[in-house]
Amino acid sequence: MIRAFLALPLPAEMAGRLHMLAQMLPLPRRVPPENMHLTLLFLGEVPEPLLEEAHHGFAAIRAAPFAIDLAGLGLFGGDRPRSVHAAVRPEPRLDRLQARIETAARRAGLAPEARRFVPHVTLARFRPHEADLPRLAAALAGAGEPRFGPLAVERFVLYRSHLGRTAAHYEELATYPLAG
Repeated sequence: MIRAFLALPLPAEMAGRLHMLAQMLPLPRRVPPENMHLTLLFLGEVPEPLLEEAHHGFAAIRAAPFAIDLAGLGLFGGDRPRSVHAAVRPEPRLDRLQARIETAARRAGLAPEARRFVPHVTLARFRPHEADLPRLAAALAGAGEPRFGPLAVERFVLYRSHLGRTAAHYEELATYPLAG
């Protein structure tokens, strides 16, 4: 079994800026810059033959390159937040790409998570009791809507996730370039 997901990788400079911002916020367990990405589809634990079948479907996806804007910060978890993220401005081409990837995964027999796609880049994860939520809310409000620049979407990547004691390690299994 392979724990896998598809994502947009971030340029090192953008990940570094996001990490520096995360360092200024009162956050436990920040995501290391080398692990920052925009998840398109989490596949979970997948049998290798099914992942190979899905790989062929992912490779057949055709879409022109485009850009997305990362701007603003947010929390996931409602009244009991569990993560801080950089938000992504709405972009229909990103939504269409994600839908094509999900369709290819399902056609290959995979059953990805049934969550609504909300594009973002996770900056930190925590349990509600680990964070000083009032201080964090004030810091996020004080940050305004920071802009992290456009992200050129020229490829998407299939990653294998190796879980560790402190942080996961991601291994690139395949890259799928976008070409109109």
